[in-house]
Amino acid sequence: MAVGEAIENGGTCRYNGRITPFVVFACAVAATGGIIFGYDIGISGGVTSMEPFLKKFFPKVYDKMREDTKLSNYCKFDSQLLTLFTSSLYIAGLVASFFASSVTRYFGRQPSILAGGAAFLAGSALGGAASNVAMLIIGRVLLGIGVGFANQSVPLYISEMAPPRHRGFFNSGFELCIGIGVLFANLINYGTEKIEGGWGWRISLAMAAVPGTILIFGAFFLPETPNSLIQRSSDIDKAKSMLRRIRGTDDVQAELDDLVKASLISKTVRHPFRNIIKRKYRPQLVMSIAIPFFQIVTGINVISFYAPVLFRTIGLGESASLLSAVITGVVGAVSIFICMLLVDKLGRRKLFMIGGLQMLAAQLMVGGIMAAKLGDHSEISKPYAYLVIVLVCIYVAGFCWSWGPLGWLVPSEIFPLEIRSAGQSITVAVGFLFTYLVAQTFLSMLCHFKSGLFFFFGGWAAIMTVFVHLFLPETKNVPIEQMDKIWREHWFWKKIVAEIDVKTDKIEA
Repeated sequence: MAVGEAIENGGTCRYNGRITPFVVFACAVAATGGIIFGYDIGISGGVTSMEPFLKKFFPKVYDKMREDTKLSNYCKFDSQLLTLFTSSLYIAGLVASFFASSVTRYFGRQPSILAGGAAFLAGSALGGAASNVAMLIIGRVLLGIGVGFANQSVPLYISEMAPPRHRGFFNSGFELCIGIGVLFANLINYGTEKIEGGWGWRISLAMAAVPGTILIFGAFFLPETPNSLIQRSSDIDKAKSMLRRIRGTDDVQAELDDLVKASLISKTVRHPFRNIIKRKYRPQLVMSIAIPFFQIVTGINVISFYAPVLFRTIGLGESASLLSAVITGVVGAVSIFICMLLVDKLGRRKLFMIGGLQMLAAQLMVGGIMAAKLGDHSEISKPYAYLVIVLVCIYVAGFCWSWGPLGWLVPSEIFPLEIRSAGQSITVAVGFLFTYLVAQTFLSMLCHFKSGLFFFFGGWAAIMTVFVHLFLPETKNVPIEQMDKIWREHWFWKKIVAEIDVKTDKIEA
């Protein structure tokens, strides 16, 4: 396979290596951590549209949906208790991600992944056996702890294991697994909704144990990354042996030297969360906040969490709504795979901007149709309902070959080793925070904003596209331990990040 390249001191620094079966296996197993996240995203929206589930746990919502003919179409699912079922996972994940940072830094990436799978498995068991709302919420909190650990450690693990030239392809596998998890959940929901007796939702919630078990089992076979081995134990020989194994060559000295240099710097940093606010890390800190924030305010959670609810709002039946969610899941998974093929060729910036413009157009059209054709008490005609589904698929495709996978990839590859676990934790925490806020407020926003909600998210799509164009440098093909150079060459960030003397940590004149 091709050799990774990076610019250093005006010349070319070559990292030897190829894509080996060993690194493919390790990254594929780790990426299954995305399945547990995707499954949860897909399953929650499906079960909350199932009438037996609503009747048992949220009877007020069920009564409004079935009997209240005076209530607006946009407001039938507006319930803070119902949204708490969805959003409680994300506030738990937010808190867990900071604990995961310490585990990842001091014990390694593999134990953090293992802990995530174990917590998710416990949450799935409690959710499937739930007899009251309290059990449901506690199960969701456990699921959130699992997702928090997995989302903090998996992208880091993959970025450190993958060859530089193919890092985008491998890291996008995490988002592909999220898409597969969403699709798997939608298929399960579509099947269990048809079970007589109204207990199919239990299967939907309990089946989360399948990806959790896969992750736990796979984690036992995962090796630690060379970066982590050097950072935690200073065992250069062991790290060099692992580097040779994953790169498929004995000539790994250049990459090993960069890893050792990064590790020496990292060991001078005892408080990574305190250090990340320093001026020399300002670009990375901004990106660790802005990228996950923009990823959420694309409005993707409107589709991921509540696609069946949205499709029921425009007049589709329970089964048709779940089938439509399956269709969007297929589109998403295929689009993520397309991103995997293109991300290391076209680069991150182009895909970010293409996807942003595509989402903007689709959201404006969906909002326009709902404003013109869906009143408070009427239904959209079938042709317009199908057009909305098509536009939602176009929107999902735009997200899944841009802000979906790249929202995980770029933050995981831009941090120097000394603040890497802290930076990833901030990224995950910001994502969880705004995921929680959107999940908790969406049904209320749908009730009050109505079709204007899609114009609201469309406006953010326009802003984030401009942001990427102006402030995000291209990171493709740049070795992860040499990423600091891109900020010093960027038209804006070079004004903030001067040449830093790593020994004195002072800005040179």
